[in-house]
Formats: sequence, C-alpha cells, structure tokens
Amino acid sequence: MAAVNREPMTAPHRHRNDALIALGALAVSVLLGFVTRDGRAPDAVGWVLLVASGLPVAVRRRHPLLALCAFIAIVLPYHLLDYTHTASMPQTVILLYTVAATGRPLRTLVVGAGLISLLLTVVFGFDSEQGLELLRISGWIIAVLVFGVDARYYRGYVAAIVERAVRAERTREEEAARRVAEERLRIARDLHDLLAHSITLIGVQTSVAAHILAVDPDRLDRAAIGRALDDISGTCRSARGELRATLEVLRAGESARTGEQQPPAAGGPLPGLDGLTDLAAAARSAGARVDLVVETRSPPPAVGAAVYRIVQESLTNAVRHGGSSVAVEIGVREERHALSVSVHDDGGTGAPEPAGAPGYGLVGMRERARSVGGTLDAGPRDGGGFSVRAVLPLQLPVGFGGSGGAVGSAESEGAAGSEGAAESRGAAGPAGEESS
Repeated sequence: MAAVNREPMTAPHRHRNDALIALGALAVSVLLGFVTRDGRAPDAVGWVLLVASGLPVAVRRRHPLLALCAFIAIVLPYHLLDYTHTASMPQTVILLYTVAATGRPLRTLVVGAGLISLLLTVVFGFDSEQGLELLRISGWIIAVLVFGVDARYYRGYVAAIVERAVRAERTREEEAARRVAEERLRIARDLHDLLAHSITLIGVQTSVAAHILAVDPDRLDRAAIGRALDDISGTCRSARGELRATLEVLRAGESARTGEQQPPAAGGPLPGLDGLTDLAAAARSAGARVDLVVETRSPPPAVGAAVYRIVQESLTNAVRHGGSSVAVEIGVREERHALSVSVHDDGGTGAPEPAGAPGYGLVGMRERARSVGGTLDAGPRDGGGFSVRAVLPLQLPVGFGGSGGAVGSAESEGAAGSEGAAESRGAAGPAGEESS
C-alpha cells in the first residue's frame, strides 16, 4: 500500500526500482517467448527486439510518453514479423499504466485511442484475421489505462487526506501554543492584581506607621503603631493565602495533565463577590474611606471573579494615587439583566505615590471585562478623582467564562496589544498618575 500511495514521479529510489522492474519484465517476456506459440518462435532478430523492448521500461518515470513511443517503435517490427505476440505483454502493460498514472486523463484518452488506431491500421493492412483478434483483445489496453487513471485519482485522494492531517496537526500545535500564551497572560494578570494590591496596601500602612513616629517621637503612640503593624501582618497573610491558592490551582491543573496525584488545595479558589468585603476592609485599614454596596444575586463564578479583580485593581489605584485619606464608593448592582460595577474615588488629599513607569492596570481590567463578554470604561471625574464603570452579563455568552479559579475566570483573551502596553491611569487622568 505504501508503494501504491506514493507519488510515482517523486518516489524514493525510483530509478533503481525502474531498472529492477525492467529486468523482471524482460525475464517474464523471455519465458513467454519460450512457452507460448501464438506466433513463430523468435530467432536472433526477434530476441534482439524483445530484449530491446525492455529498455524503455527502465526510464518510464523520467519520460513516460517518450518511453512509450520508443517501445512502440521497437515492438512494432517485432509484431509485424509475426513473432510470439504475447511475449511483449509485460512491457506493454507497465508502460501503458505509467502513462495513465502520471498524466492527465485527457492525455491518457488520446494516447489510448491513438495506440489502438495505429495497431489496428497496421495489423489490418497485413492480415485481417489478426486485425480482428487485435480488436478483440484491445479491451485489455483500455482496462490498463483505466486502472492507471484510477490509481492516479486514488493517489491524489490520499495526498489530500495527508495534507489535511498535516494541516490539522499544525493547527493543533498553533492552538496549543496560543493557549499556553493565554494561560501565561492570565497567570501574569492574576499575580499582578494580587501583588500590586497587597504591596500598595502594605506601603500605605507602613507610611501611616512612619508618620506616627515622625509626628511626635517623644510621645510614642504604641497602640496606633501596633494597629498599623497588625494591618501589615494581616495584609501579608491574606496575600500569602491568595498566592498559595493560585499556585495550588495551577499545580492541580498540571497534575491533571500529567496524571499525578496532588493533595487538595487548602486555600480554595479565589473569592468572588464574597471577597469584596475583605477588600474594603483592607483598604480601610490603610486609611481609605470605603463605602461598599452589593445588590445582586450570585452571578456565574467567572463574572464574580472578574468583579473581584476589577474592584481590587480600582481600590489599589485609588489608594496608590489618592493617598491614605482617599474616599471610595463601590457599587455592584443588577441593572437590566446585567451586572453594573462602579468604583468612584474623590482623588484623596494625601500625598500620592510618586509617579513611575506606566503599568497594565487599566488594560488588565478591560481584558477581564471582555473575558466574560462585558465592557469597561475608566477615566477622570468632573469633580476630581477617578471613575471605573463596568457592565458584565449575568448569563455568559457561548465561548465565554469558566470556573473562576486561581487563574481568574477561565476567559478567552482580549487583544491586549491593541490597548497598548503603555496604557495607564495617567493617560486618562491627571498628569503624573499611572495605574499599578
């Protein structure tokens, strides 16, 4: 089957194989020359012509038509001299098949019709009885040509199947690479949200403790410093637990892929709407004034995870840019079969964190909204401060969403590059501000 399926013009070792086939066909012809008696036995001239008729078979794949013409020029005198006619049949079949299997059907039709017409014209000119016999057996010529055409179409069909399989394999590899890139982006975004939020709160709480020490070092407010350090410790524990949950879910996914057994994740999945209270409490411990209103039933886990990350990033930016005295209003409400999320801050009156390099906060929030089929707008408020508004569906469209695990809501990725890597809160708000 491998030999049948291969393209004859590009098959490996085709010249060597043709030489071996020519020798085999010649051996069969010589044997038929001895055992058959449908003509007179070959003499020296007959044997020379019969042996020479095997030479075109050795070059049949290089020049199929030329090989067939050379064979006809050699074998025609052989038949006209009325030598054993059956002896040359192996070479005839091989060359006719080669022409049909390597050329277009139209060429095969022309070659078959021309060959039969030539043979009938020549033979009828010498002997009408042999002409009738040739006409009777010409069906074998047609059968060989039809078999060659069928083999050509079969090889084309097999080649098309192989090409589709290769294309499908390439597509699977590209899809796997795309999913790996998307997974890396999800992991990077989750770790960015987690670490940026925790480090920002720790920085603000440390600034509070340093401020207490600097205001009146002679009257050390141990209780206030203790509360600030307790808040820092609580933020660290929360960040450590959430980071551990993220890594355990990732490890569980790798174990499912490799078949290894892993202990269950102790931290569980990342919180959804239930975790908003903890986010507000952490921001209050840093000195921010947070007003949280949640008026909705339980959304899909992917939507809940997206809301949690959007609020987390918004609080991080508000505390970072507005200082410890910033006031933030958070609202999560159902409106017209959708979940409306709003986070507004007044800009604060404390000293914001010094401006740094532009980050990916706004890009990440927009990607999270798009990952569940929602939209997000962010920009400065008319009265000062910054505003983030998102509208997320309560029923996920087909192809969106996931299980809301440690890698976020198992979303399909938005085109982050189209947002621009340098998108920042500073691009939409006052100069000097940028997202975390």
